[in-house]
Amino acid sequence: MTKSQEINSCTVGLEKCTCFDILTEEQTELIENNLVEIEFSKGETICKQGTFATHVIYLTEGLVKVHMDGTQGSLVLKIIPDEHLIALTAIFEGNNVFPYSVSAYVDSKVRLIDIEVFRKIIHENASFAYEIINNINSNTIQTFGRFYCLTLKQAYGRLADTILCLSERVFKQPTFELLLTRKELAELSGMTTENVIRMLKKFKEDELIEIKGKTIKIKNKKLLKKISNYG
Repeated sequence: MTKSQEINSCTVGLEKCTCFDILTEEQTELIENNLVEIEFSKGETICKQGTFATHVIYLTEGLVKVHMDGTQGSLVLKIIPDEHLIALTAIFEGNNVFPYSVSAYVDSKVRLIDIEVFRKIIHENASFAYEIINNINSNTIQTFGRFYCLTLKQAYGRLADTILCLSERVFKQPTFELLLTRKELAELSGMTTENVIRMLKKFKEDELIEIKGKTIKIKNKKLLKKISNYG
């Protein structure tokens, strides 16, 4: 199977952010002196679409969604687990507002880093800048794949993508507690809540997954991947 056939709608990077590990002591101290740590409860808005982008967000703990809101509703662009950077679009000097909102799926903790300090270090530290470019490029590729799938894949394939994404890239185990509501799972998969409930039941009947309360266990990963690839 070619890579083009393996495109899925997952938007979570495999690697956690390690860019801060390559800063000098002076740059690390500068970051520490120009950030604030804030806790957000489940459902709270971390940053709002259209507001001034004065900081870069680093998620230290939790799980959040990045979404665009308009008159036609809300579109989930990606989900982000802990130890990942958010809102890197803020470092683009031609844009001074957040193009999307970020909301907490669960209780979360973030570090808000002053945008000018972040830009200063990018200018000073080539290795740091290289890591940030890699991060942005990885996010872009994942976003391309997501919209390809949301546009061309059938509903079963999109839901299979989402379950595999949560298992492999968020919770990193075949059995996990689903922290998202059925409505949130539907938004992430680009379908209605009713369809998600019906398809989860079908996946369970076909013994692809096992559902006990909020816990999901993947029983047939090979077939679930096949549905993801050809769905």
